Amino acid sequence: DANRQISEYKFKLSKAEQDKTTLEQNIGRLEGQVSRYKNAAENAEKIEDELKAEKRKLQRELRTALDKIEEMEMTNSHLMKRLEKMKANRTALLSQQ
Repeated sequence: DANRQISEYKFKLSKAEQDKTTLEQNIGRLEGQVSRYKNAAENAEKIEDELKAEKRKLQRELRTALDKIEEMEMTNSHLMKRLEKMKANRTALLSQQ
């Protein structure tokens, strides 16, 4: 009976050592995954920051371009009015002659 118990305990010990080895391997694998996910998250945050900076830069450029367009449209409108006045003056002068 004692030999049976010793044999049973040896089997349980062997099984426990196998389980321990398996769990240690799982820990190593999971730590590797955590490290990779952490690096991926850091890279994603870095890219996000770069994209936000690029977006701000593009928005500034857009505002500048829209301001220039508005300024050019106002200048164009002013010049068109001056041209119409000049045409009207020319027509008036020609009709007087």
